[in-house]
Amino acid sequence: MSKNIITVIGKDRPGIVSSVAGALLQLGCNIENVSQTILQGEFAGIYIVSKPNGQSADEFCSAFLDIFDEEGLQVHAKPMAQEDTRPEPSGEHFMITTIGPDNKGLVHDISSVIAEAGVNIINLKAVFEGGDTPEKNIMVYEVLVPDTLDRSAFAGQLKERATRLGLALTFQHKNIFDTVNRI
Repeated sequence: MSKNIITVIGKDRPGIVSSVAGALLQLGCNIENVSQTILQGEFAGIYIVSKPNGQSADEFCSAFLDIFDEEGLQVHAKPMAQEDTRPEPSGEHFMITTIGPDNKGLVHDISSVIAEAGVNIINLKAVFEGGDTPEKNIMVYEVLVPDTLDRSAFAGQLKERATRLGLALTFQHKNIFDTVNRI
């Protein structure tokens, strides 16, 4: 089976995930990974699907778009690049959380420190509600910190940048974050 990437964006409403999944099922596809969220009333979904062999990527994309006829949504389907044969990077997952006033460039400022350290961002959630309550402006990064990185120094660099930006920052192992934030 070959893989394709499907992206869907548009005004949120009930049934979008079901419609995408139904169209993929009709084509004999398996959803391998999906990430979807709603941002300020807008739906955004990314699907990685395996499709049966024997159908070209262009034929698959055209068939998917024909079946998935949802008005008002922008849909893009494309073949996934060849399988990545590089070994999985070694490291551990950590969570970086910032809380504080919303200013232009916050995501860039924090993500630059992360990138300069050679750390990969696995997931990012940023909610900026602004106004007079800066505690409503939160960014949560899940990162893969390489085993070779001095984690204490990395945390110090992050906290130094956050302090300059007026942000409170926590850096903790994902297992601890999950335990503390379990509902």
